[in-house]
Amino acid sequence: MESGKLPILRIRVVKFLIQSAHDLEVAPIVKYSALSLFADRFYRSLSGFTTCSNDSRYWLLQPITESNLQLFALASLWISSKLHTSHPLSIKLLKSFGDKMIKEQHFMTRDLLDAEVLFMQILKFEIGTANITFIFLEELLIQLKKVAKVGELVNWEACMDVMDLLYEKEETSVFYSSPYSLAAAILVASYLITVPVQEWEFPVIPWVQFVTPFKEDDIVHQVRDILLHVLETD
Repeated sequence: MESGKLPILRIRVVKFLIQSAHDLEVAPIVKYSALSLFADRFYRSLSGFTTCSNDSRYWLLQPITESNLQLFALASLWISSKLHTSHPLSIKLLKSFGDKMIKEQHFMTRDLLDAEVLFMQILKFEIGTANITFIFLEELLIQLKKVAKVGELVNWEACMDVMDLLYEKEETSVFYSSPYSLAAAILVASYLITVPVQEWEFPVIPWVQFVTPFKEDDIVHQVRDILLHVLETD
């Protein structure tokens, strides 16, 4: 697959991952850990991947196809479920789900196992998910609710919708270079979107500046960019 086509594939496969997480009814931490592993780490590594190697272990990336990437997306959900739940997704369930959802190619159980191993190899087995946007955002919202009643008006579903939209837009992937600052900006953006204007008395931006290491101007700039992307019309 030509490198120029990777961004187009990314959008489609990220949407596939988000929809798969919904259909499989995984917990939010599983979904966003999988997105971090796949979109922030694994997918970024593909631009420098060469298909010149004849190593059969890399056959799932020779060439890079949408169906193969969908298999890796399921592998990321599988890995994430094993990291965060006591009852992870079963390989039988994922195999059956893949048979229904991946249209261009039929994969065997062995292929999913191979995809999991290759996925972790490309990440150099660095699959920790303690420092992802979802966790930081959840912690910030909990803190906000402790200090201000208005925190209860911030819609958590809207916060996650904003994260989904940003993941789906390739041009905003730069935001994910700093998960903590992104979490702070998403919280403010979600505050502005979901809290009624008459309740805007709480100084949310100065508060975020106080509880995080980020400057107010940087927060405002990132919030503005997020709102432009989230609220834009096609």
